[in-house]
Amino acid sequence: MRSRVRMSGVRLIVLMCGAEALAVLGFSTLPALQPILLAEWSLSNTQAGWINGIYFAAYMAVVPVLVSLTDRVDPRRIFAAGVVISVLSSLGFAVLADGFWDAMLYRGLGGMGMAGTYMPGLKALTDHIDERLRSRAVAFYTASMSIGFALSFLLSGEIAALLDWRWAFGLMGLGTAVALPAVMLLAPPSEPHHIVKPDTALLDFRPVLRNRQAFAYVLAYSAHNWELFVFRSWIVTFFVFSQGLQDEGALGTGWSVTALAALIGILALPASVLGNEAALRFGRRRTVILITCASAAIGLVFGFMAALPFVLVVAVSILYSFTVSGDSSAVTAGAIESAAPGQRGATMAVHSFIGFAGAFAGPLVFGVVLDLAGGRESLFAWGLAFASSALAIALSPLVLATLGRRAARDANLT
Repeated sequence: MRSRVRMSGVRLIVLMCGAEALAVLGFSTLPALQPILLAEWSLSNTQAGWINGIYFAAYMAVVPVLVSLTDRVDPRRIFAAGVVISVLSSLGFAVLADGFWDAMLYRGLGGMGMAGTYMPGLKALTDHIDERLRSRAVAFYTASMSIGFALSFLLSGEIAALLDWRWAFGLMGLGTAVALPAVMLLAPPSEPHHIVKPDTALLDFRPVLRNRQAFAYVLAYSAHNWELFVFRSWIVTFFVFSQGLQDEGALGTGWSVTALAALIGILALPASVLGNEAALRFGRRRTVILITCASAAIGLVFGFMAALPFVLVVAVSILYSFTVSGDSSAVTAGAIESAAPGQRGATMAVHSFIGFAGAFAGPLVFGVVLDLAGGRESLFAWGLAFASSALAIALSPLVLATLGRRAARDANLT
């Protein structure tokens, strides 16, 4: 299928952002319903960490091939396959999942689906966007994921309350399916003149690894994803814990935690776009360093705040979410802009693979720390778990201040 209408850059950005938001509708269903599944399936925090983390392990397993292929074939085809796999993941939860191993299987399928949609969708967008719009297109596209994640939190919680958790997974899967015809019928195909054939073999990533400027942003993205997906995987369960520590009838104890997670996701939506705008104005590396330092500082104390008034916990959560998301577009745009000609797809593959290693490790390490430090009924354990995430994001400014500076120095010598 081929698009019959030539689209303007703005219309294509809107289309691909909407499609990506639909494609990730199934992502937040499990974190949103995690307190229910922890009880129903008698899961430990470490097991919950594995279920959240396996999504990104599966993503890493296939993303190098799928994203590298976008340098050679129309990325819309890869996007379409990713949507189909994502739908199967949600429907598997809805119909068949009944415990830890089933959850691992279908959550892993979801990760493979996202590997086929996220970066291939971005490649389908940037192939047709003028260079002067490219950085902002990346910012809006990455921010669109927050819309999908927020809608997933909100709708999953409401559907589960009205029907049950299986209906929530099933309907999120049907919503994801809408992304398939949207992209295949409306988005323009990447014609041969859009695809600069690389000189290297399909999985030869050595030129990307030698590109210090790009690789600095890749490592920063891994630290970013560690923190981001810890927050998204555990925030609902943390809110449930915090509400349980409040006095009976205290303000906020009756609030829907999934609706709160959705609201926080939406309020953080401008963070990624504004972070990229600040990077364009004040310098990309300097902006990312400032944002990540602020995020690390909040993360070190956030988990210890659970016993404070719930309204204050939510307020700090909004601020924390803003810093957690603020560097997303800036680091991704930095990696893409640093890519050599013909290596954009390979650079995005490395960016995704190494970047989502952090997304895999973060939720798992968080769950392990939570168990070892006393369990999810311990305030001290929650404090240490979030502090472990803060230490991870603190590596981002260190990487950018070393590798990034060396890359700039090497560029001045050539």
